[in-house]
Amino acid sequence: MIKRTKPGKDGQVKVTFSLPEREPEGAVSVVGTFNQWDPHAHPLKPRKNGQRTAVVTVPAQSTLHFRYLGDNGVWFDDSEADAVDPEGSRLHL
Repeated sequence: MIKRTKPGKDGQVKVTFSLPEREPEGAVSVVGTFNQWDPHAHPLKPRKNGQRTAVVTVPAQSTLHFRYLGDNGVWFDDSEADAVDPEGSRLHL
């Protein structure tokens, strides 16, 4: 699941990336243009509601390219993104 806030007075949007706590098994990070594809910058962290999430703050009206990186180097995309192509998932803010 992907949630986006409306732009704040500072022109920033918060994007929350969320996956079920155990699907897929193991550690998962969201990586993309917003963190220079750094797999350590935004690990998804468990929440009390059974989800695990990571939140990023980015400029409104930007386009994010991202993918999830799971254990053992497994890359996967988010079907709730605005678009998914061979290069990964995209969000248009």
